[in-house]
Amino acid sequence: MLLLRHVPFLKSVFIYSFTAFGGPLGHLGMMMKTFVQKRKDVTEEELMELNAFCQLLPGPSSTQTVTLIALKRGGIPLACITLLLWVFPAALIMGLLSFFVYYLSPTGAFEDNKMAFHLFHYIQPMSVGFVFYAAYKMTQSGIKVLATGGIMVGSLIATILFKSPWVFPLLLVVAGTISNFSNKRIPSSTQKPKKIKWVNLWLFAVLFVVAGVLSELARTGNWQHGQLYHLFENFYRFGSIVFGGGQALLPMMLYQFTITNPIATPNQLLNGYGIVQAVPGPVFSIVSYVGGISMHKEGVLWQILGCITATTAVFLPSTLLLFFFYPIYHNLKQHVIIFRALEGINAAVVGMIWASGIVLLSTIGINSYNSFSIMTLVVVAITFALLNYTKIPSPFVVLFWLLVGWLEFML
Repeated sequence: MLLLRHVPFLKSVFIYSFTAFGGPLGHLGMMMKTFVQKRKDVTEEELMELNAFCQLLPGPSSTQTVTLIALKRGGIPLACITLLLWVFPAALIMGLLSFFVYYLSPTGAFEDNKMAFHLFHYIQPMSVGFVFYAAYKMTQSGIKVLATGGIMVGSLIATILFKSPWVFPLLLVVAGTISNFSNKRIPSSTQKPKKIKWVNLWLFAVLFVVAGVLSELARTGNWQHGQLYHLFENFYRFGSIVFGGGQALLPMMLYQFTITNPIATPNQLLNGYGIVQAVPGPVFSIVSYVGGISMHKEGVLWQILGCITATTAVFLPSTLLLFFFYPIYHNLKQHVIIFRALEGINAAVVGMIWASGIVLLSTIGINSYNSFSIMTLVVVAITFALLNYTKIPSPFVVLFWLLVGWLEFML
């Protein structure tokens, strides 16, 4: 079987799925360490290019990036298996949480857990260290002339000033336009065009329409267990239109599930969103938790189906769009305009990564002069040093900070 030769790659993906903390940009730093430096599945330039392309699509960008790495390596079968391995651990944890939360309190509210607090105490600043590591390595490989340096700085400033998720695709378009003013670069080689599979786009569109129709019929007909149809439609729609990752998903869920179709309290959603920050894997896995609590009153089996339905629905549309648009992108980048645009787009992505690291630092206490702020800087600096100056695998860096947090709790 051809997939057998990809077992080492899939093993690395599975390990990565248990250790990738910190959201999309933290994941990018770990991809750099795992798939670029250790395994050499892609180069730094290819990783930047894939990530920039995924920023232009709706859905979870880190999930799409790791799926694309697998697609380049072994086609759609390997990409699908990789997607399942990447999503499964986080979805399982968040799905189980939708059961466990009701054992903590009848209302589904979390109690303060000192052990959990200490165990994950250093995970956020560690993730910032991964972000800065990715930004540093990409600056080294992708910022080679004054123009791209200017685009990077401009992107950094714009990302900090304008916090809308729409700033990401807009910056990429502007950066690509600016880099086209240079006429010195042309594609050095022409790769074989990839076949465009229109079935992915048609399937995306058909599912979008069918999901909406079935959800409306379930509502008007008051179908038994109709909430499953609503869940699929809601999360399929979210996965089709959300730019900006899990941060942009939360306000949509708050509006949909606490106002339009009140099946959860704001505290329940915010608690789940807080927990998912300490869970490895995609932030979009919070939908497993939301799907579970939405079906809680209908029994264990239906609650499990709620977790599965929500998770499938939110990742499916972005995957179908990815499989459709990537061959188009691959073919277009052989044209000189697209080729020149990539240099500016990559520079803009680097600026976004630097900006994200700065913003993350500001959200975990760097603005106040206290012991936690100082320790935050120490954790970020140590993480960066371990990644940049040693050959320690990234999973061991994560385990190290979990151990430090556990020792802090024990002492």
